Amino acid sequence: MHAEIIAIGSELTSGAKLDTNSQWLSQRLAEHGLVVRAHHTVADDIEELVRLLRSAAERSSLVLITGGLGPTLDDLTRQMMADMAGVDLEINEAALAHLQHLFSRRNITMPERNKVQALFPVGSKVVHNPIGTAPGIWMKADFPPHADIVALPGVPAEMKRMFVEEVLPHLPQGKRLIRHARVNCFGRGESTMEELLGELTARGRDPEVGITVHEATITLRINTSGETPEECEIKIQQTKELITTQLGYLVFGEEDQELEHIVVDLLNERHQTFATLELGTGGALANRIHDYMESPRCFAGGLIYPDMQRALTGLNNLGTESFSENPSLIEVAKAARDLMETDYLLAVSDWDRDMIESDDMVPDVSIVLIADGKEVEKNFTLGGDPGIYKGRVSKAILNQLRLHLLGVDADS
Repeated sequence: MHAEIIAIGSELTSGAKLDTNSQWLSQRLAEHGLVVRAHHTVADDIEELVRLLRSAAERSSLVLITGGLGPTLDDLTRQMMADMAGVDLEINEAALAHLQHLFSRRNITMPERNKVQALFPVGSKVVHNPIGTAPGIWMKADFPPHADIVALPGVPAEMKRMFVEEVLPHLPQGKRLIRHARVNCFGRGESTMEELLGELTARGRDPEVGITVHEATITLRINTSGETPEECEIKIQQTKELITTQLGYLVFGEEDQELEHIVVDLLNERHQTFATLELGTGGALANRIHDYMESPRCFAGGLIYPDMQRALTGLNNLGTESFSENPSLIEVAKAARDLMETDYLLAVSDWDRDMIESDDMVPDVSIVLIADGKEVEKNFTLGGDPGIYKGRVSKAILNQLRLHLLGVDADS
């Protein structure tokens, strides 16, 4: 079975919003063994929509539509489907009763305009929407290949739940299932990672291993196919083990795991705490940590200053002892750790903003880890896009703590 996906809305074609629904649906269909042959993004133009829907239904066995099921005048999906099929729209009493129930449950009088959402092309079926006012529509084209045409709301939360619960169970499963996995790494550049991986990234290998980069995090994307979920999982697991063998401690997590998740989980397991001192990132490090819901158990807080001089003044005002004439970042970090009364202190220096505009120079930054009997300072040069400096530095210092907690020599 081949599928096509149509995303409807002038807000998508104008660029005001991004179509993430088509991407998500393609991933779910691939996992089910169904091949998506095309994505279409179309503005709110009824004639163009009807032409596109007919041509898609003539090519593919499944056409999924997202968007255009609301109550306003620019919601054209139901009319498009009726016009293509050459049938009228009629009120579905069960859908109307569901709409009225939703509004009454909220103690709101249903606007007359919302009755439009209970209009369905003659011969179509209702796709139940348990969390929104827009039911979906399922109809079958009366010409070969007699495509199933399924329209779902554009709201991602509604669309995803309806697809998983109301649509996917009724679709035939393809012969070749596709599965994906991600392995996340940090500590080397993209080309070095590829060298270390050797033949694992070779073209034509199954599973295929691709490399993507975001703010110095290297993500290895594993893609494979098989006749059963178990066959796919075995191949993915074997490739993960090979990756870990080749890269060792450079691997820190899988799927959506970030460095802050790993560090916080390790500290929580050990009932230890940490704090941060930031001079150059404007609180980006503390914010990254704070966004992880498990962090309050181990994160004691962060001190944020624009530069070293104001950090010294601020720490003195908070009660720290006097510093030497030109204190190092390590000295200031040790004082901050004592003040915060934590097991670990992570510190990031400021960097020369003027160098960012220079063609000849790039700024340097220092990161410091302070623990009982442990003082580590690393210096590195910030090349590349200045827009990701804060992200790169935040990850670098978190990775330093991760390595320490794992007992890995940070200089290796």
